[in-house]
Amino acid sequence: MDTGRPSKATRRVAAAAIAAGLALVVGGCGGEDGGSGAAGGKPSTRATAPKDTGRGTPAADSRQVIGEVKGPDGVAVTLHSAVRDTGGFVTVSGTVTNNGTKIFNAINWRSNETGMRSRSSVSGAALVDKAGKKRYLVLRDTEGECLCTTGLSGLKPGESRPVFAQFPAPPAKVTEVDFQLPTMPPATVSISD
Repeated sequence: MDTGRPSKATRRVAAAAIAAGLALVVGGCGGEDGGSGAAGGKPSTRATAPKDTGRGTPAADSRQVIGEVKGPDGVAVTLHSAVRDTGGFVTVSGTVTNNGTKIFNAINWRSNETGMRSRSSVSGAALVDKAGKKRYLVLRDTEGECLCTTGLSGLKPGESRPVFAQFPAPPAKVTEVDFQLPTMPPATVSISD
């Protein structure tokens, strides 16, 4: 008689298949190449990505300065790069520094979208092509989250943190744009390839 429930044998086969699948997934995470994830000792694409700073923010070369904006309460953003990617976007990287006397939270730098989970982000940033009269907003992932620094809260006086934001790339002929953050004056930056 069929009770509509799988037999013990069927459950065992399913459990063995799941265990084998998990073993393949876990085994694929490492390997004899030192965990680089690349075959033949070649670096993977991920290995050439910017160094992660632990907060989901690519590290910028802080020695290079392409622009700086100073806002209220002693907060300053130093821009280190605006790089055009062949994938059709521009990544702007920089450092936010609290030169003031109170703790800084980037609550005013977020976009007005209500679906954003992080209330302390640079999701309200924009690139403006003045000549082409176009404004480029921070890109979003498939779940609606910004491709930018999030969790930017509790920045103590004298503390700095890296920040980044990704935007759709303007046409290739556009090499200079204004970087804008809410509550801050704009900074004109050059886009590098």
